[in-house]
Amino acid sequence: MPLIHVLNGPNLNLLGQRQPEVYGHETLADLEALCRKAAAPHDIRFLQSNWEGQIVDWIHEARLEAAAIVINPAALTHTSVAVLDALNAFDGPVIEVHISQVHKREAFRHHSFVSKRADGVIAGLGLNGYAAALRHVAGLIG
Repeated sequence: MPLIHVLNGPNLNLLGQRQPEVYGHETLADLEALCRKAAAPHDIRFLQSNWEGQIVDWIHEARLEAAAIVINPAALTHTSVAVLDALNAFDGPVIEVHISQVHKREAFRHHSFVSKRADGVIAGLGLNGYAAALRHVAGLIG
């Protein structure tokens, strides 16, 4: 089965602790379990980093080993041309996911560099947005 990369950006390691009224009470480990279940029978590589360069490196690695990327770039969404450029070098489907409804939040969160490359964007569904993204890419890659 084709591999799917699930990439998580800065501060998502604090899920369940940071602003639970916005991001919920589930942890990053809970999210990983949900993603593995939703992606089955596909394998996933589930990763999180607070460092932009690490995420760029993982996108580069995905070019060689993954059929699709599901990415929550978190704060890098609004700032990172480097993440956009790396995603532009990836040939498979890319789905951008946000746990919160970013368009109901501060104005700076309304802009996404990643959306310029993403084949789809899911926002405001909580962790279930990842499951929806994984089901979608699983259908695309077979």
